[in-house]
Amino acid sequence: MAWFYLILAGICEIGWAFGLKYSEGFTKLGVSVVTVIVMILSFVLLSQAMKYLPLGTAYGIWTGIGAAGTAILGIVFLNEPRDFIRIFCILLIITGVVGLKLFSGAK
Repeated sequence: MAWFYLILAGICEIGWAFGLKYSEGFTKLGVSVVTVIVMILSFVLLSQAMKYLPLGTAYGIWTGIGAAGTAILGIVFLNEPRDFIRIFCILLIITGVVGLKLFSGAK
């Protein structure tokens, strides 16, 4: 269940990153409220995962999901740069996340 919480926390991190973009500096009330709710949910889910997973593993995977996911969705939906080095770096993040999962020693 910890891994499920951690993946959901990472997805929420992607959501609040996009929320920050669309809240325009917290000047749009509705988007800002949803963004803060998703932020809190992300932290709560991360804290639940950390009850059973090592700190470094949980935090590394959480930030990796958020960073890689946000970058990929930025490329797909926001027309952000698609150059080779950017995609290569995203793949490095994903590789690191998978490595942390595989070698975490947690069940």
